[in-house]
Amino acid sequence: MKTLDCISVENMRESDRMTIENVVSGRTLMYRAAMGVFRALNWHGEIVIAVGGGNNGGDGYAIACILKRNNYTCRIVKLSEKLTDDSGSYAKWAESLGVPCEAYASGAFADADIIVDCLLGTGFQGTLREPLLSAVQEINNSKAGVVSVDINSGMNGDTGEAETAVQSDITVTVGYVKRGLVSPNAARYMKKLVVADIGIVLAKAEDKIVTVVADTQLDDGCIPAPDYLTMEPIDVSREELPN
Repeated sequence: MKTLDCISVENMRESDRMTIENVVSGRTLMYRAAMGVFRALNWHGEIVIAVGGGNNGGDGYAIACILKRNNYTCRIVKLSEKLTDDSGSYAKWAESLGVPCEAYASGAFADADIIVDCLLGTGFQGTLREPLLSAVQEINNSKAGVVSVDINSGMNGDTGEAETAVQSDITVTVGYVKRGLVSPNAARYMKKLVVADIGIVLAKAEDKIVTVVADTQLDDGCIPAPDYLTMEPIDVSREELPN
């Protein structure tokens, strides 16, 4: 029987903080998250990375850097100018590598073969506002393959609820599975879910996702693995920043 930890957004935030303070830098964790996404896909064609603010947007800039260094063509479409220190460092790196970056406008995803969703993170709650709403609707109406990073933008990380959210072909969640991603509400937004193990130390154990067979009696705190969840994480926990 395989198991994966399943935790709340608050626990993920605390685990992330503790790891950065005691184990490894936030910049390295961001690079590992991006590397996990890079390894999850068969990259091809026109790649468009949609970035918001904060660390979720930073993951997008870091993905752009990795793609460029591996000779893939990509461009960044940004919906926010707000960046953390770590996000800003990857935005500058992407610029130095010559990755095109443009502000979002209608039609930004029209020619994409792959769209990377780095708009909103697990802490989002409520209703999407413009221009995010239009961007998410445009992503959902495109014919491109869609990968959501950490969570499908617009989804509540604890409940999986959403009025409007990105519909992905694959979601690569970072560190640990968040409760909302395996809730009944989440199933309609994703076809495949995989975890990128980036070396975050868990602050406290919560629920366990388990593979089950017929007539299995589950203990309290055990969640049966949904069909779309890949139980084998992508291990990027030892990746280091390139020189």
